[in-house]
This record gives sequence, C-alpha cells and structure tokens, in this order.
Amino acid sequence: MRLGIVCGEVVLSLADRRLAGTRFRVVEVVTGERLSGGASGCTTLIVADHLSPDEGQMVAFVEGREAVNPYWPGEAPVDAYCSLIVDGVDYRPGSRSDDAGGNAG
Repeated sequence: MRLGIVCGEVVLSLADRRLAGTRFRVVEVVTGERLSGGASGCTTLIVADHLSPDEGQMVAFVEGREAVNPYWPGEAPVDAYCSLIVDGVDYRPGSRSDDAGGNAG
C-alpha cells in the first residue's frame, strides 16, 4: 500500500463493462521527502476508485493483484485501486540505521 494525493480525474468515453460505476483518479505518489515538507515526487498514476476523494485529498492505494479484489468474484482490468481516504498523517522520519535494524526493543 502506498500514499498519494489526488490531483485530477480521468473520464472514459468508452470503458470495459466490468468497470461500471468506477471512477478514475490521477494520483501523485507521496514520498517521505514530500511528507517532510520537501518537493513533490512528480510520479503520477491512474487509480480506480469507489470512495470519491476530492482533489487534494491524500489516499492510500494498492497495486497489482490486490487492486482487483474489490471486483471479486469477478475481475476488472485495473492495476491500482484507491483503498482508503487518509484522515491524518503523523510522519517522523527515522535514521537509516533505524530502517536497517528492524524493530527496536
């Protein structure tokens, strides 16, 4: 699961019938640098959505096989799916040694 900021939407004039009711959002992937107040990541992707987040809202999305799970028992041609709208973030960047050592106890 990754975080992103909704920065637009895509409107399809013709879509696969399995995507009925699905909206598509343009999401800018959020990096640790962006959470720290730095520059934006500039990587965007299209995310299938049923939650209707507003532009500028942070969302979490899944990719790959997990992105198809909301369409179960059927399937749909999606690679990324908006799984939740983020209410708030408490980001505290750690040092590199913290990341490599696993859980400190």
